[in-house]
Amino acid sequence: MIVLFLSLPLAIAWVAVTGSASPHNFVFGLALSLLSLAVVREAFADRSPPRRIRPLHILLLAGLFLKELALSAWRVALTVLSPRMQLTPGILAFPLTVTDDFQITLLANLITLTPGTLSVDVSEDRRTLYVHALDCADPLALRRDIADGFERRIMEAFG
Repeated sequence: MIVLFLSLPLAIAWVAVTGSASPHNFVFGLALSLLSLAVVREAFADRSPPRRIRPLHILLLAGLFLKELALSAWRVALTVLSPRMQLTPGILAFPLTVTDDFQITLLANLITLTPGTLSVDVSEDRRTLYVHALDCADPLALRRDIADGFERRIMEAFG
């Protein structure tokens, strides 16, 4: 049952990415998602799933990501197009509140997918995420944005 729950969104994503909503393409996407889940199943077989999954909070997390994606893309575009690119790039240490590997990976991926930021590494003790920012003039504000945004939503959705 859980495999079907996971494979349907992947098949829908396949249809969206390929741009063809034909029944054949959906069935192909479903078969591809089932095959993909079978391949990665062994790697995650011994790991426990997140404690709770809240679908409404997952939608809120997705909405936050889309909002941050648009805002960050706009900021990066303005920065690149400005005649004097006054940047303060840097790497900051972000203290993690999330503890599960899944949550840490999701946070790192959301940060990396947002223009202007890149997850660099996680400390050995999994308490610190190192993030490269295109503009790190105010590292405290950047830490606060990540903690109050993505990290909080991840804990609400998968905490």
